Amino acid sequence: MPTPGPQYIPLLPGSPRRLSPRAVVRGGQGPKHGQQCLQAPGPPASLQGSVPQGSGQASGGGSAPNSSVINNYLEASEPVSSEARVSRMHFYDSQRKVDYVLAYHYRKRGAHPGHSSPGHNLAIVSNGETGKDPQAGAPGDIELGPLDALEEERKEQREEFEHNLMEAGLELEKDLESKSQGSVFVRIHAPWQVLAREAEFLKIKVPTKKEMYEIKSQGSIAKTFSKILHKLSAPLKPRVPEHSNSRMKNLSYPFSREKMYLYNIQDKDTFFDNATRSRIVHEILKRTTCSRANNTMGINSLIANNIYEAAYPLHDGEYDSPGDDMNDRKLLYQEWARYGVFYKFQPIDLIRKYFGEKIGLYFAWLGLYTSFLIPSSVIGIIVFLYGCATIEEDIPSKEMCDQQNAFTMCPLCDTSCDYWNLSSACGTARASHLFDNPATVFFSIFMALWATMFLENWKRLQMRLGYFWDLTGIEEEEERAQEHSRPEYETKVREKMLKESNKSVVQKLGTSGTEAEDEDDEDKLTWKDRFPGYLMNFASILFMIALTFSIVFGVIVYRITTAAALSLNKATRSNVRVTVTATAVIINLVVILILDEIYGAVAKWLTKIEVPKTEQTFEERLILKAFLLKFVNAYSPIFYVAFFKGRFVGRPGSYVYVFDGYRMEECAPGGCLMELCIQLSIIMLGKQLIQNNIFEIGVPKLKKLFRKLKDETEPEEADSAHSKHPEQWDLDYSLEPYTGLTPEYMEMIIQFGFVTLFVASFPLAPVFALLNNVIEVRLDAKKFVTELRRPDAVRTKDIGIWFDILSGIGKFSVIINAFVIAVTSDFIPRLVYQYSYSHNGTLHGFVNHTLSFFNVSQLKEGTQPENSQFEQEVQFCRFKDYREPPWAPNPYEFSKQYWAVLSARLAFVIIFQNLVMFLSVLVDWMIPDIPTDISEQIKREKSLFVDFFLKEEHEKLKLAEEPARRSQSSGHRSKRGPAASPAPSGRSQLGSSASSGSQHTSV
Repeated sequence: MPTPGPQYIPLLPGSPRRLSPRAVVRGGQGPKHGQQCLQAPGPPASLQGSVPQGSGQASGGGSAPNSSVINNYLEASEPVSSEARVSRMHFYDSQRKVDYVLAYHYRKRGAHPGHSSPGHNLAIVSNGETGKDPQAGAPGDIELGPLDALEEERKEQREEFEHNLMEAGLELEKDLESKSQGSVFVRIHAPWQVLAREAEFLKIKVPTKKEMYEIKSQGSIAKTFSKILHKLSAPLKPRVPEHSNSRMKNLSYPFSREKMYLYNIQDKDTFFDNATRSRIVHEILKRTTCSRANNTMGINSLIANNIYEAAYPLHDGEYDSPGDDMNDRKLLYQEWARYGVFYKFQPIDLIRKYFGEKIGLYFAWLGLYTSFLIPSSVIGIIVFLYGCATIEEDIPSKEMCDQQNAFTMCPLCDTSCDYWNLSSACGTARASHLFDNPATVFFSIFMALWATMFLENWKRLQMRLGYFWDLTGIEEEEERAQEHSRPEYETKVREKMLKESNKSVVQKLGTSGTEAEDEDDEDKLTWKDRFPGYLMNFASILFMIALTFSIVFGVIVYRITTAAALSLNKATRSNVRVTVTATAVIINLVVILILDEIYGAVAKWLTKIEVPKTEQTFEERLILKAFLLKFVNAYSPIFYVAFFKGRFVGRPGSYVYVFDGYRMEECAPGGCLMELCIQLSIIMLGKQLIQNNIFEIGVPKLKKLFRKLKDETEPEEADSAHSKHPEQWDLDYSLEPYTGLTPEYMEMIIQFGFVTLFVASFPLAPVFALLNNVIEVRLDAKKFVTELRRPDAVRTKDIGIWFDILSGIGKFSVIINAFVIAVTSDFIPRLVYQYSYSHNGTLHGFVNHTLSFFNVSQLKEGTQPENSQFEQEVQFCRFKDYREPPWAPNPYEFSKQYWAVLSARLAFVIIFQNLVMFLSVLVDWMIPDIPTDISEQIKREKSLFVDFFLKEEHEKLKLAEEPARRSQSSGHRSKRGPAASPAPSGRSQLGSSASSGSQHTSV
């Protein structure tokens, strides 16, 4: 087929005009005298085979050649100011809505800004070349600049992809490449025919003509309570339309072009909301192919190969625009994304409408989790106040503070440390009682049941939201999402196929028995292809965990050496324990923050080399790796203090040494629970304050500042009128891209672990989590509304793998708290002493009971204290352990009390774990996953829909039979014979009843 000749496209005066397809065709007639024109050559040879729908070929009067200059704009000499635009959400014709935007950066080597004069503007044409005003020289002259091969290849791929988009029915509007370099935006509009076709294909549920019906509460008591609660919470509700009708629901049905009479279509432009329109366009972008780029994934592969730089839907205008004009983004900012409305409920329905179901479910989960922290915070404060109120009644702390007891303790280190009185640790003992009291056992049981109730209520809320948001039957959409492979996966498959194609035919014939199997394996990656990636993942994760443990061990060595060094100086000897503990915790916090960022990047890299096929698989594997590494990183110092510190110290005369002369560290006289509380509180508060808040606020601002400075330093010709009034796609392009919900979920899951795992040692953890989450909700909201590009609306029925992780943490917390109470605290030793060894059933004498004797004459040579004040007086020193005294037949062996306490601890762990697990299962059984009113409404909705469907079908049949009846009555009057008319009438009635019956059967 010969290449078509050049076309002349008229430059319309005044504001930039849309080049309609018909205008392109009319341009083939040639320019009129005095009219400005540009020469536009035909499309590339690869695009000439077919003409897109609505591409502009004349229906009559001769055929015009196809052209890829469709819906483009040519920059006129006198552009209209952006203030004259009616809306920044539409094409320049102010009629067609922008549903999606593609952005890419171009660069011209041969074009220079100085080549054009103010009256001769450059314009982009189909093949990316630049044209000049024909009046400046010979008509049709085009100056070409030497483009490099890579840029030319990308341009051809973009042209083919955009041509395929127009073949799919989309309408495009593209900027001019009139500068030496810059960014170009391709605006995409989906007309009604495309929206209807894709909505039917995606089975999008839309409201029907049926009026909204109320979700009725079961029982009069529940209804009365609901009304009272509604009145009391009225000041806390956001002022948004979607939130006021929380008990009303539309009757929805999957969109079908054959059943248009079911839907209340008043305006085709607004029938589908912006999120649904962008979702439809994104589905087309994902499946549109580009043969030049050798991909089958569409826009994802093109962005991965830097063909396009970004693809995003537009925000609904500006959130801080002056005036009374309101849009969903501005409404979300005023009623949700400001710190001043922290006390209000979240407008979950509006969030779901604007951002999609996936983000809506995240904020619903975060809101429920934050509200559930309120009762746990109240109980935690009560437990803490109980410890404060009973501190004067605690007999063991009184005995430790009583100087008359004069318990002489063994030295804490060799040579430089002296004997010391137990009364000097009075402050630590009193502080330990604040968290180590009988109320903490009750609080641990409560928090285990709290975690179960939270998860059960989330399942109920998830089911309720799924019903109101019409998420039933979403499994088909999730299966369709599995069909889209990731660009990296396709690249690996192509590389594998190229390697397979290079094999000789002889080798393939030699394996003719497995030829079919080999052909099936060529277009996918097998476990053999992935084995190197799996091996690298396994080795890397083991290395990272070992690195974390080695850092914890390094901090232990720091504590031991620093304590020994400070003990040599008399001035710092009194504050050794406080100094070492505080500095070590700060070091742990800094290391955790640094490793968190490293582990996040490492987890992403490890997941990439696995080459998962779909985005969902990639996300799940990334979450598991990142959670495993960050969990070990955050909790390993806490696990050490809770279960290992002080367990392997040895005894006087037989201490365990890390290095030559450095003894293993031991717990404070009041136990390790107080130090565990300090470690947990500083790490938790530090992560929340620094990582979750300062990083989330500061890092985006620094990125924005850096991007602004970069734009100012780039030598790009700027349009002064455009810079004063930028378009919405320009504003959104300057925002940060949306990268997923994994970071938001991850920080909340780690916090959930802090709240539940070691709550026995820190009852105030829910309080600090609540304070953080009140800020976190608004911080995330502000980030999504003001700082991020609008995400694609993704439909999902649940929060995915995060629920399984939450459930696992909840079950693991029962075991951890059982061991914290049994092993770390003194709860079990006090019970054993009170009911087995006490003479009067009280805790009097408990401190003396837990201290063993040691003969100081048996200290190893060179480890005795130098210049001791107690050298002439001390014969026996005390240390905390259950061991036989020096005068016993088996001195320093474990005593009977030790084995009694150990057996009691193991028994408590078993009883506590089984009791709490039983109560959790009981709570799970008592709370149904599906609310009763929702299950009843699902049944009611089915009957409502059948009635509505039959009613609409009957009305449709009546309208269809009306012309037939009129023609029959007129034919009856025209005939003379009255007996001839009943037969057709009877057949018509019979046919109508049969058709009606067939409709009933199909329903």
